[in-house]
Amino acid sequence: MTITDTHTHLYSEAFDEDRTEVIERAIAAGVTRFFIPAIDSTYTESMYALEKCYPKHMFLMMGLHPTHVKENYLEELTHVKQQLRSRKFVAIGEIGIDLYWDKSTLQAQQEVFRAQIQLAKHYKLPIVIHCREAFNEIFEILEAEKGPDLFGVFHCFTGTFEQAQQAISYNMKLGIGGVATFKNGKIDQFLNQIDLKHLVLETDAPYLSPVPYRGKRNESSYILQVLEKLSDIYKVSNEFIADATTQNSKEVFKQ
Repeated sequence: MTITDTHTHLYSEAFDEDRTEVIERAIAAGVTRFFIPAIDSTYTESMYALEKCYPKHMFLMMGLHPTHVKENYLEELTHVKQQLRSRKFVAIGEIGIDLYWDKSTLQAQQEVFRAQIQLAKHYKLPIVIHCREAFNEIFEILEAEKGPDLFGVFHCFTGTFEQAQQAISYNMKLGIGGVATFKNGKIDQFLNQIDLKHLVLETDAPYLSPVPYRGKRNESSYILQVLEKLSDIYKVSNEFIADATTQNSKEVFKQ
């Protein structure tokens, strides 16, 4: 059984004390494919170091996270472009709009999101979308950019059934993580109405730990709780969920 974590920040400072153990635990649990989203230039070298240690397991993205769109965002975008020219990545991510932390940067976030979608199209790469309290703003840009060259993953999907259908209409898979196990997460109430071919698994480690680890540091091995929740929702085996979502990840990332 091969399990794919399509979104994990294993380079995070939260793992500085036990990163090797965390990764080995996940691999022992069957999680052998880790997709690593970027945040900003300060993490690039840490991402490369992670890949160097586990070249068969780590798949790197490049991008500027919306909460890190600051005064220097043009410099950060230049960094993204330089890295894309220098080597291969599997996606542009994580990118998008976050209006939970700072609404004052909305215009800059929109500009950066559009610019990175254009980079994804240029390099024929998927995008990995971060959306927090910004479905309308995200969908407005996706509507303008839609087409066969726009595809990817709607990371940490927490929307309604209608929003799920809309995301899927833009060639997006839905990234399903710990929220699916929350009592108030709500997405578990309609996921069985969505074909499994539209879903990928993720943890967003070290964030958004699934039940029963909620409130603690998340790690990639905890994806088993998400897998078991989907197995229960879809009334199929853990192996079936693992195989289907891994195949979906290969379809998106070409890896």
